[in-house]
Amino acid sequence: MCAISGQISAPGEDLSPMISKLRAMRDVMKRRGPDGSGEYHHKNAALFHARLSVMDPENGRQPMELDFSGEHFAIVYNGEIYNAKELKSDLTGLGHDFNTACDTEVLLHSYAEWGEECVRKLNGIYAFAVWEERRGRLFLARDRMGVKPLFYAIKNGSFIFGSEIKALLAHPWIEPVIDREGVAQIMLLGPGRVPGSGVFKDIFEILPGECGYYLPDSGRLALHKYFALEDHECRDSFPEAVEKVRSLLLDAITRQLESDVPVCTFLSGGLDSSIISSVANMYFKKRGEKLHTVSVDYTDNEKYFKAGKFQPTSDPAYIRLMADYLGSEHHLVYLDTEELVSALFEAVDARDLPGMADVDSSLLAFCKRIKNVATVALSGECADEIFGGYPWYRDPEVRERDGFPWAQSTKWRAGFIRPELMPKKPEEYVGDYYHKTLEKCSVLPGTPHIEKRMKQMMNLNVDWFMQTLLDRKDRMSMYSSLEVRVPFCDHRIAEYLYTLPWEYKDHGGYEKGLLREAAKGLLPDEVLWRKKSPYPKTHNPAYMEAVSGRLREILRDGSSPLFEIVRPEALWELFDDTRVSPWYGQLMTAPQTIAYFLQTDYWMRKYRVRVEA
Repeated sequence: MCAISGQISAPGEDLSPMISKLRAMRDVMKRRGPDGSGEYHHKNAALFHARLSVMDPENGRQPMELDFSGEHFAIVYNGEIYNAKELKSDLTGLGHDFNTACDTEVLLHSYAEWGEECVRKLNGIYAFAVWEERRGRLFLARDRMGVKPLFYAIKNGSFIFGSEIKALLAHPWIEPVIDREGVAQIMLLGPGRVPGSGVFKDIFEILPGECGYYLPDSGRLALHKYFALEDHECRDSFPEAVEKVRSLLLDAITRQLESDVPVCTFLSGGLDSSIISSVANMYFKKRGEKLHTVSVDYTDNEKYFKAGKFQPTSDPAYIRLMADYLGSEHHLVYLDTEELVSALFEAVDARDLPGMADVDSSLLAFCKRIKNVATVALSGECADEIFGGYPWYRDPEVRERDGFPWAQSTKWRAGFIRPELMPKKPEEYVGDYYHKTLEKCSVLPGTPHIEKRMKQMMNLNVDWFMQTLLDRKDRMSMYSSLEVRVPFCDHRIAEYLYTLPWEYKDHGGYEKGLLREAAKGLLPDEVLWRKKSPYPKTHNPAYMEAVSGRLREILRDGSSPLFEIVRPEALWELFDDTRVSPWYGQLMTAPQTIAYFLQTDYWMRKYRVRVEA
């Protein structure tokens, strides 16, 4: 994993005088790539790279260059190609010679041989840019599911890009401005954001499954989707589906264990991480090695935990059960309230935006600790979006409502916004994005209502909620130079699951019933049939006291830039709010909502955000 950045200016312009300023874009992302750096510049093109060494540490330096068929190519790339061995074999058969064992060289030769069609052959997580010197054009691509980020801006006739928003803000031409649309995203959609948007004015993001060219001759960015979830007739019986899902899972997990640096797995004691850890354990045993597993818990959580609708059981007993079952070298990280609150602000530095409060900060603090164990980790994220595990998939009343099911709070959210910045109709603002997502869903003619609705739900979750979690996973882990891989995000699994009937996924009336059947024999029954429990959060009342105290200080001081977008009186009301509806998802209840405003205050100060009405 790495950080990439660069600029392409108009033909005839020379970027040499700007190189030192452009290096700043790369250098602000050093945490993503502490193991080395490189740069390429030729006339109107400049590419930069910061490297985290995972595959072939000695020879995988970037930017990497290649002369092929009369063209000179230069690539910067962030990600992992999990089918690199197969592609390398195919390319060798076509006459390509290789000098390294890294996937960067395979990707570069793949583009040289197949052009933009190469992305259809890739299995992996990636964001990359290839400059063609003779043709004078830049090719860009992002992986199908959106695991790796790629932001850009077009300013003063130049195309500027980077792995993170902070890279673009380090460019002298790009200012930290939010307009009314940015305010609406922070207040009505946050911590989610509109697909393709960077929230800041003039900053955008290549969409998942999108690729295309920037053509400096015309100053035009021509992008197209090369991947989307497509509906097809399902002809597999349930037993056949179980076998296919099991086969895909085993293959995806095994592929993602390949690494030239130490690997561990996250283990929460839930279904998803336990499946990954079990498969990883078999892989390591065959090699005569021991799997390292890592878990997080919070000081005094057992004391204060109360079972609820979204968290019916706490994790520690199941973690111990799985660690014993695997015989893994287990590492348990305890986080206390002070560390969680402190990391709220580092989490903003990592994400470049207000995020999921302590859901972000806990992962950031966790990753910081486990970096001592491994450089690569496998995580169970994204199974719920693909297999229909969230409560809003299974509650008939919730799933039939209009609007994003994880944020049924638009009216409440709108009450915080200063009147002069309020969208005329907040519900309509959110509803427009919701309905646009539904309109593009692929559904076969004649599909029964329940099946159509579940496909809509999967699209909503993959395009919106999952992207927020993938942002979290990427930024919080890479802040500590830790690469976290997500096997459930293998596009083959998503493609197949999209075509299956809901009754398969909900087999036996269990959330992710199909996945449970596919995992039989891999886990103890207590874990296999454990009711879903989300990512663990703190239940310690000290956390609520700490974040409330900090917000009160901000309100009493009265000078916060937060008040440029938020009504102070609405924040005061938060302390006595007893509503049940979360701000976002299942985990952002009252303490996390208060913390979200702390993050927004910090973000506006640290990034010197300017608001344009």
